[in-house]
Amino acid sequence: MPLNPDRMRLCIRSAVENDLPALESLDAEAFPMEPYPPFVLRQHFDVCRGHFLVLHDEHALYGYLIATPPYGGLSWILSLGVTRDAWGHGWGRRLMTDSIRRLSSERTQEIRLTVHPDNDRAVSLYEHLGFTQEGDIRKDYLGLGKHRILMTLKLPDSAPPPPRTHPSAPSATGNADRRGGPPRSW
Repeated sequence: MPLNPDRMRLCIRSAVENDLPALESLDAEAFPMEPYPPFVLRQHFDVCRGHFLVLHDEHALYGYLIATPPYGGLSWILSLGVTRDAWGHGWGRRLMTDSIRRLSSERTQEIRLTVHPDNDRAVSLYEHLGFTQEGDIRKDYLGLGKHRILMTLKLPDSAPPPPRTHPSAPSATGNADRRGGPPRSW
């Protein structure tokens, strides 16, 4: 269903399990040469809960972003994909901005990603969001002939996470995080 920019009522939320079949199709459209196999999307969903975001309306998914939960103050953006009919309306930027906001609220200090050297559109987006290129193009980064640019965003005013308390110690958030998900394991 083509999008009418004047009527776009798209929202961003965390992915749910029922999104997985639609995410397979969306990923195949966004990355026709190398879509994720279904089991990889499933594993990303299981590992990146709350950081696997989807762009949707009441009928369909139009984009997604997968980020790793922060570990030691570092998170990686693993994938950002938007359907062609949603291109040019700022939805990729909105997915990135929402993810950066969420990660920043979790005291992430640095976000990294890789991008194909010929993907000028994505490189420009990431630069506008404050990412900087780290060194030269990484030859064969994802395998023979699969070069990538490594980009990093250092988040200002990020403090390291507070020390972990003993599991039996009372917590202000109880057993679930603020989004109502499962307890954090780190």
